[in-house]
Amino acid sequence: MLRSLLGGLVEIVYPRVCLICQKKLKNTSSIDNLVCLECWQKIKRNLPPFCFRCGRHLEKKDFRKNICSACIRQALHFDRAFSPCVYDGVIKELIQAFKYQGKDYLGVSLSKLMTEFIREYNLPMEYIDLIIPVPLHKTRLREREFNQAEVLSNCIAQEFNKQISTENLMRHKHTRTQTELAPQERLSNVRESFRVEKNEEIKGKNILLVDDVLTTGATASWASAALKDCGANIVFVLTLAN
Repeated sequence: MLRSLLGGLVEIVYPRVCLICQKKLKNTSSIDNLVCLECWQKIKRNLPPFCFRCGRHLEKKDFRKNICSACIRQALHFDRAFSPCVYDGVIKELIQAFKYQGKDYLGVSLSKLMTEFIREYNLPMEYIDLIIPVPLHKTRLREREFNQAEVLSNCIAQEFNKQISTENLMRHKHTRTQTELAPQERLSNVRESFRVEKNEEIKGKNILLVDDVLTTGATASWASAALKDCGANIVFVLTLAN
């Protein structure tokens, strides 16, 4: 009874509010007591048909080619990418809070969007041997104190009973954050930034590379290149949004 009373007092003094709209939350109408249903339902979903390289929604003019105009103009080292959401509005705010405001607990809720997408579109998880989060450079990891891609990867690996590797693919080159750069600068910024420590763990494996956002695909592409150079068979990329 005392615990219940104290919980009630805390709720009165510090009521839980939606991270997006700041309205008071009710347990029955929120996602994990973090985001109200109204805001959650405003998340823009990535809908088919998808570009067979970057996974973005295809415009009508690209239907016959099955590839978007951006992917035609650049070579990407991963085999295919997938994203459940469009990087705008509510999901953009949640990802930024997750990454830059220390709200690592958001990863559990956000990963549900990824696991639901995997099931809805029958992504071939049965052929995946290893899940690898895109690593942060040690300097950025110290600043942020956690790797958002690793949080998401852990949730997905647990959901699908897959092995995860967090210490083999390394980011050995400290680069400027991609958000500061124009699209044409991003590829050169992360070029050859990744290396694999143990080739034998990668050789012949089908890998799911996980990150939070795919913009130009530069980071995922160069991380995939390092994996392919060490003998990875197929590298799929899964991000929260693109």
